[in-house]
Amino acid sequence: MKFKHIYFIINPASEKGVPVLYYIHQAFIGNDSKWDMSVTHPYRNAADIARSLIGKTDLIAVYGGDGCVTSVARALHGSSTPMAIIPGGTANVMAHELDLPMETRAAIEMLLNDKCKIKAIDMGTMNGQPFLLRVNLGIMADMVLQADRKFKNHIGRLAYFIAGIKTIANAQPIAYNLEIDGIEINETAYSLTVTNSGNIGISNLMLQPGISITDGFLDIILLKSNSLATMLKLTGATLMQSKTDAIMHWKCKKMVIRLKEKQAFICDDYKEIADEIRIEVIPASVNIVVPVI
Repeated sequence: MKFKHIYFIINPASEKGVPVLYYIHQAFIGNDSKWDMSVTHPYRNAADIARSLIGKTDLIAVYGGDGCVTSVARALHGSSTPMAIIPGGTANVMAHELDLPMETRAAIEMLLNDKCKIKAIDMGTMNGQPFLLRVNLGIMADMVLQADRKFKNHIGRLAYFIAGIKTIANAQPIAYNLEIDGIEINETAYSLTVTNSGNIGISNLMLQPGISITDGFLDIILLKSNSLATMLKLTGATLMQSKTDAIMHWKCKKMVIRLKEKQAFICDDYKEIADEIRIEVIPASVNIVVPVI
């Protein structure tokens, strides 16, 4: 697929620390496609830049981590302007989900040859706000909230593992009132995830088999125990990519989460606080460039 004009949004705080501008310049030598770029900063974030470019370029390519990628996806939600992902973060969940090149040069060069296509990806809304990856409550949220930024910069995904150990040990169960496609369910659990993407940011490992970003559904994963046996069973199922009774798993188009009191949780990479969370899938909501396989 040929793009006549590509606009790059670059997060200078990307944890890869590669000379991305040099790689872009090199890739376009001898190519008749045109390019331009903006760098994010505290007074103009990736979402603002992307929103201003809708309908003004053939492709918006974002270099950064999941936070930058999800913010651009939210800005482009419902528009026809496609986006491309050049992975530059710790987990790079959507890049893994879509089998994108993880090496910076290869990800850029893919946009200039005929080995890529546009794929329509589902998104969700959380209390009216679009999200790309998932909503996490309980252990999964605390693991992200407590991951040390310095550790993330030095040891990458291992920072989440270290935070996870601390979080699991101190976790308290939470009472959830769930309304899943009109059916009411009451459960007490240590973690609740409503996810669009199944990938956990490590190669092709998925939270559970059967989770898809193009099936028109969101997946609900409930962890009812924080015991060592449950964690080992869940880890084994993830590594083997098999189903497990360590969790409860539903698919849905709409759901409501009601809590007894306001609680901090994670929507994509962002902290939110609420005691009622209304979630709905928006099928084929954003267009992303993927490799032709």
